[in-house]
Amino acid sequence: MQRTRTAPSDNGGAPQGERLMWLTPQRVFYAGLLGAAAERTMGGHGVYLAPAGVPPIRIRIGGGAWQAGELIVVPPQVPHHVESEHPLIFNLLIESESVDPARLPAFMRHCGPVDAPAFARRVREVHAHLLAASGRGSEFDGFDFDALFFGEVLAPRPIDARIRKVIDTLVADPAAPASAEDCAASVHLSFSRFLHLFKQETGMAFRAFRAWKRARSLLRYVRQAGTLTDIALDTGYPDSTHFSHSIRQVYGLKPSDIVAGSRRLALHDAAGGFRQ
Repeated sequence: MQRTRTAPSDNGGAPQGERLMWLTPQRVFYAGLLGAAAERTMGGHGVYLAPAGVPPIRIRIGGGAWQAGELIVVPPQVPHHVESEHPLIFNLLIESESVDPARLPAFMRHCGPVDAPAFARRVREVHAHLLAASGRGSEFDGFDFDALFFGEVLAPRPIDARIRKVIDTLVADPAAPASAEDCAASVHLSFSRFLHLFKQETGMAFRAFRAWKRARSLLRYVRQAGTLTDIALDTGYPDSTHFSHSIRQVYGLKPSDIVAGSRRLALHDAAGGFRQ
């Protein structure tokens, strides 16, 4: 997510009724505001899509050249900048440990602009479908994320049972002070063997994975009352400074900008219900 170019209270830009986020433990769909952000590095397989009939999105991967397209794919842990002339953007995130990267749809095994018009059309149709459900005040609990967006269940990633146990613990409580040493001991592995196996099985280093899950958990708090300090502590950061630094590394934005840009966002949280 990114902050708007206008003030958060401005009614211009993307119509309020089009903004929503569907958050599940392994998936995110975001339809919301897009503005200028610094470099970001997300922990899931990312897809950016422009609404129909608007100028293409622009992306720069690392320090490379700018590229443009209506549909852009970014693998996990790839630093990138995103820009758009239109304030509304669609963004999907698929958690890296939840899917087999070799069996993802062909267009998602790339990095940068891709040509997948059928998928782009499907995402826009799903957005309209979810908006209608939000308008009725309905939950999304009965909807299958993968079936809606991809037409099938994405193939799961085979993961060693010991590493899966650690992953489940981190996902269940991202704020917990779980060290690599403690996690290794909990599954009866040496520290070095644990770190090697964790990266081999998930595609991410343990520290990067834990940092991503903690930063991702911020999405659950963007519509809740409370100060940024409260949110920092609830998400496991020792203080506001660490919170701000970590969030900016992941999202390219200050936490205050993310929260301000989410004020008119309808949030469907699989764990916490619907907030509008």
